[in-house]
Amino acid sequence: MDLHSRYPALSDLKARARRRIPHFVWEYLDSATGSESVPRRNRQALEKVLFRPAALRGEVTPDLSTRFLGRDYPVPFGIAPLGMSGLIWPEAERLLARHAARAGIPYGLSTVATRTPDEMAGHIGDQGWFQMYPPKSPEIRDDMLRRAREAGFHTLVLTVDVPAASRRERQTRGGLVQPPRLTPRLALQVARCPAWAMGIQASGMPRMRLMDSYADQAAKGPLPSTAHVGYLLRAAPDWGYVAALRARWDGALVLKGVMEAEIAARAQAEGVDAVWVSNHGGRQFDGAPAAIDVLPEIRAATDLPLIFDSGIEGGLDILRALAMGAQFVMMGRAWHYALGALGRAGPGHLHEILSRDMTSNMAQIGAATLADIARRGIDPAR
Repeated sequence: MDLHSRYPALSDLKARARRRIPHFVWEYLDSATGSESVPRRNRQALEKVLFRPAALRGEVTPDLSTRFLGRDYPVPFGIAPLGMSGLIWPEAERLLARHAARAGIPYGLSTVATRTPDEMAGHIGDQGWFQMYPPKSPEIRDDMLRRAREAGFHTLVLTVDVPAASRRERQTRGGLVQPPRLTPRLALQVARCPAWAMGIQASGMPRMRLMDSYADQAAKGPLPSTAHVGYLLRAAPDWGYVAALRARWDGALVLKGVMEAEIAARAQAEGVDAVWVSNHGGRQFDGAPAAIDVLPEIRAATDLPLIFDSGIEGGLDILRALAMGAQFVMMGRAWHYALGALGRAGPGHLHEILSRDMTSNMAQIGAATLADIARRGIDPAR
């Protein structure tokens, strides 16, 4: 079967995934919080970043390769961490990590994934990034760092934009609780998705295994339905926390969830290696601006490399982010739509979709390299 004739775009994968994933799981993956205005703003703002089509440039052979944080990558995009990844599709963490290792792109494992860093050691190759929700306990923090390091993760991503659980009303209405359990209503949804159900039966009901391993050290307390044991362990980080991580982690350190230029400016002085510009795809706060709109001012505030996410739906959007000041783009939901649509064939197909889209659009605007893209971008707000 020619996947490109049947599923030529991410939107095709998303539509098929919705039919193959139980509704309560889909609502967890696809939803934002509040009125879900942030995803709409992200989309609208990205579409305002335009390029002038190039004429009389002769043949252009685009090169997608880049060097980022001291490593060479064939493309400027990777796989972002996503909580409860293995709930979206059975063994999602391992399938995505294996693709990243083969393709030579970063793979981000979440603190609240369904697999621990130890379990991923044989799958990440040399592409492991570990995302940390900051534990309050220094002992738990240091143990997490040890486990990630020993498993082969070389880049640490500290998420800084989740001071409290978000409400995620659509997810709540969907019926998912933590840890996941099947009610009669949810069991009926599972019965309609046999491929997902058989995979989960083989791998076991997903749980946040890293968090579970520290659960006996958590202070007990009531939690919202959208929260989990991880919230009992977390701190709301400050610059002191960043300094403590910097002192204990000898690899690259990234701050994820930055939307303020002053934070990016200070990060460089604090020994941070890169800043990740993101509004969490609207999953945390419904009143945030579009991430692409704040990217230029953050770019102007720091010389650090910038990573971007929030609203990316194809190769053209990746070019838009690069044009506005990012050096690298990470995506989370997109890879899980691909898994839901095509199972183990999904990540490779999405990778090809994104690469082909980038190559085609770079030729349209006369950009032979990624460095050429910024010169071709137009910001109509300026």
